[in-house]
Amino acid sequence: MTDPILSVQDLTVSFASEAGRVDAVRGVSFDLHPGETIGIVGESGSGKSVTSLAIMGLLDENAAVGGSITFDGQELIGKTDKQMSQIRGNGLSMIFQDPLTSLTPVFTIGDQLVETLTAHESMSKQAAWQRGIELLQTVGIPNAEARMRSFPHEFSGGMRQRVVIAIAIANRPKLIIADEPTTALDVTIQAQILDVIKKGQKETGAAVIMITHDMGVVASVADDVLVMYAGKPVEHAPVDDLFDDTRMPYSIGLLGAIPRVDKREKQPLVPIKGNPPMLIDLPDACPFADRCPIATAACREGEPELAPVAGGGEHLAACIRADEIRNGEIDGAPVFPPPEIPENALEAVPREERAATLTVDNLTKTFPLMKGALVKRRVGDVHAVKNVSFDIREGETLAIVGESGSGKTTTLLQIMDFAKQEQGDIVVNGTSVSEIRSSRHEREMRRNIQIVFQDPMGALDPRMTVFDIIAEPLRTIGTSKDATHERVDELMDLVGLNPAHSDRFPQAFSGGQRQRIGIARALATEPRLLVLDEPVSALDVSIQAGVINLLDELKARLGLSYLFVAHDLSVVRHLADRVAVMYLGQFVELGDVDEVFDDPQHPYTQALLSAIPIPDPHVERTRERVVLTGDLPSPTDKISGCPFVSRCPLYQTLDTASRARCEGEAPQLTGREGVHTNACHYR
Repeated sequence: MTDPILSVQDLTVSFASEAGRVDAVRGVSFDLHPGETIGIVGESGSGKSVTSLAIMGLLDENAAVGGSITFDGQELIGKTDKQMSQIRGNGLSMIFQDPLTSLTPVFTIGDQLVETLTAHESMSKQAAWQRGIELLQTVGIPNAEARMRSFPHEFSGGMRQRVVIAIAIANRPKLIIADEPTTALDVTIQAQILDVIKKGQKETGAAVIMITHDMGVVASVADDVLVMYAGKPVEHAPVDDLFDDTRMPYSIGLLGAIPRVDKREKQPLVPIKGNPPMLIDLPDACPFADRCPIATAACREGEPELAPVAGGGEHLAACIRADEIRNGEIDGAPVFPPPEIPENALEAVPREERAATLTVDNLTKTFPLMKGALVKRRVGDVHAVKNVSFDIREGETLAIVGESGSGKTTTLLQIMDFAKQEQGDIVVNGTSVSEIRSSRHEREMRRNIQIVFQDPMGALDPRMTVFDIIAEPLRTIGTSKDATHERVDELMDLVGLNPAHSDRFPQAFSGGQRQRIGIARALATEPRLLVLDEPVSALDVSIQAGVINLLDELKARLGLSYLFVAHDLSVVRHLADRVAVMYLGQFVELGDVDEVFDDPQHPYTQALLSAIPIPDPHVERTRERVVLTGDLPSPTDKISGCPFVSRCPLYQTLDTASRARCEGEAPQLTGREGVHTNACHYR
């Protein structure tokens, strides 16, 4: 065994604040050897990113850093910024979460790559330019020589992240830190980026620290896993041991809160109730005790140390009951008992016998493409949505999935806007939008359809109390003052919030609680259909599980229908009854969720499903992937044939005559109508 390239021992980081000293990192220790990958996971505020910034020497001046960070035989703590600059980029490099803020917008990609190379190596600008072209080719950017002269805004999100990875591996560093490198990306792009990181690691022989909240990503890339909570490691083990024999209740909770794309059974998720503690003046007790379902009085008598578990080899856990836990159970019962979700009586009624809450026929939306500063002229069209048709029945959830730019959100907005269609229609609870004759009639229709947005904080007015936020739609429809007060209390109780907190402002609530406020507001008018636009993507997995369970419970108790848009297909499989796969403004596959997930027929659907990381290292590392190349075509292009031709792996295997059909004839949805249809000539 070689010496570790990085050794972190008893790392502490604290910040001064008005409320007192914030102990953001409290005793992190681990060794990382060349070529290995360690995954660091935990909720927001657990200290993951602060640990990585401490290693890179990028913390603010008010940060007090203690302990030891030894990199390649050098102690990093105490080095000046100038000294660290000689190491950063050359020995250490970092891939940040948001690629757009990592790149300078006024310089070309080539300029930034050349700067990275010449700052650490003695080479001419011409040689650095050629090396930059090679790096872009390595990370899979087509036409690399021309793209060197492009600016960051001319690249898609996935392409920008590839550029950031190219910069990170430019000087063949010995350690790469990846801080949530795929969080903001589509699953197909995420799969490509993870492959690029693996390729970069293989070429440079670098060790990698992968910071993520996605346990599927950890299962895919990590050799070791470090689980952090309240600034401190609570479990540390080889990846197989952590997933197969989890010993810390917090780690068990994280795994139980994740919906699985490979599981047909729709069991309730197991949320971790409560919130992480404030990292100021922490008591000498297990910081997880207040949220732990198996905590005892002894858990509050001192904070447990990270110690070896019985028969665990290199497996460490910070729990005094770790040796009692086996397979997520203690004394024969689950550590986290699954919550009970009431049965949905409508599921026993055949779909065709249920009333339609929403019918969309031939929905189309085209935006004009304008050019000119003073005199605007139309130079083309953006075909955002093309000929989309579907219906949603009472008590049913339809999910629309697809990459960014595929037209999902535009479809939602057209429906919510009651946009009249020239050659189609939108029917809400039996009433067509073409029949709207007055604003009063429109308000009556809107009572039956409400929306929950992606960002819970951005959707709530920070100047209004929770009571006023939830009461606003009730006042709009003329509900009396007394009835409004009763209804607000009822709604807060329904979504799991304390009605006594209705006089507080949104800032006083956590992210998950704010999303519950948004759901309560949407339910105020007793709608028959909720439109959900990525309602859990901004939440930690533990909080996400509680919101997903709430949506399941409301659907069963109130008979609601959902139109659900998401890029996380694991969440879609858990929530949806039917799923529509959207590509470049049109559906390419539509059917029952189990039919589509168990037997995907369109090549695009197959690629989407194969790209989703599964939180099981045995499955994740042995399954075949369908990796797409290239980016989504422009919606301004006029495409006569199949829109997926330029990225389709099946197309590459066809003969000349079959390819000509794909290029010239647009496929239509065919198959078992109402059960499973797809738009591919050869499936």
